[in-house]
Amino acid sequence: MTRNPGTRRWLALGLGLVLAMPLGACGGNLGAGADAAAKDYPNGDPITVYAGADPGGSTDLIARALADGVTGDLGVAVTVENKPGANGALAARELSGKKPNGHTLMVYNGSLAYITPLAVPEKQAIDIADYEVVTGVSQDDYVLVTAPGSGLSTIEDLKRAGRPLTYGTTGAGTGSQLAQALLFAQAGIAGTAVPFDGGSPTMTAVLGGQVDVGAVQLGEASEQIVAGQLKPIVTFAEKRPAYLPGTPTAVEEGYQVPVQQSRAVFAPKGTPVEILQRLRLAFQQVFATPAYQKFNQDNLLTPNEVDGAELRRQWTANLERYRAVTRQFQIDLGDSE
Repeated sequence: MTRNPGTRRWLALGLGLVLAMPLGACGGNLGAGADAAAKDYPNGDPITVYAGADPGGSTDLIARALADGVTGDLGVAVTVENKPGANGALAARELSGKKPNGHTLMVYNGSLAYITPLAVPEKQAIDIADYEVVTGVSQDDYVLVTAPGSGLSTIEDLKRAGRPLTYGTTGAGTGSQLAQALLFAQAGIAGTAVPFDGGSPTMTAVLGGQVDVGAVQLGEASEQIVAGQLKPIVTFAEKRPAYLPGTPTAVEEGYQVPVQQSRAVFAPKGTPVEILQRLRLAFQQVFATPAYQKFNQDNLLTPNEVDGAELRRQWTANLERYRAVTRQFQIDLGDSE
């Protein structure tokens, strides 16, 4: 584990003084309040934001919008580094090994926190308790799509297909996989999950007929839907989205499948309180700008700009809820490959 930059200074003052210090409100950092480096943050040094997905997807676009927005306020270069793989797990593991100095952050996928743990062995699951939460960011709904010539326009069409279907997912242990697995289980449809690494390759597979259907985030699919290149069957939102009024929700069709993606900005465990507060303030200022609000609208994202404590509560509740439904419908989210 990387040592907090202020640890040696506090040890020099005596172990008894260290033990007497209260825990910081934003993560239990000892001595962070006296850390000169934290007070002077970002000290002119650049900041890197990891996106655990390929360029062009929702996670990448959100990371770049946020990085561009905070660059001016923080006064340093803020760049995005794509580290795709395992629904963001590869990026998250790398983040955990970085110095907790506020110079390496990550746009963290909520599904990695509350769905992936249901798909991998316990030792491989990543625990959000091992990170600091800077801020919640936004939520995104999934839509079930197919190719226009597939002959599959409704859930009833899927049920009447007369053969096992294949459904493309944005990866094992993702909301895309869970939403479709729940729908197929409740509707009594025989199907096999085919995992891809993100929304773009999933849509390519649907368009190319490699899979019958696929679930991707609305913001990723909207352009192809409007152009008639993809046909929406249902969304997995709780209520019919205003930006896709002609498409029913799975809930409307009688299936309890409200599954969303959510994102937040994470920092390594032990990042000083002052740095977390400075970063949160910078992101809050971005959230308030017309340019970023338009970005959310254009990409069909719902703001979820909550603080770290509320974000942890939401994601912990999601994990408990999704664990219950996977047990109820005997769904195995393990990698199908």
